[in-house]
Amino acid sequence: MRTFISTVAAACAAMSLSACESKADKQAEKQADVLEAQAAATPNEAKETQLNAKADAIEQQAGNADGGATTANTPDTSPSKK
Repeated sequence: MRTFISTVAAACAAMSLSACESKADKQAEKQADVLEAQAAATPNEAKETQLNAKADAIEQQAGNADGGATTANTPDTSPSKK
């Protein structure tokens, strides 16, 4: 019985984790990975910085597309902290 409960709990945990990443997150991650690879390959430091910043912006935008419900990279936009 304990084994069955453990198996069910593990299956539920795996399913909940797989649901945490939206399609927008996955697509943004792929785009960002391409930009980060280009940044790593360029000898121009200014271009590298620009590409990395663009990759970060893409990832951040995807994280905010769902109100941050599926990502941990949502910025603190509290009006009281501005």
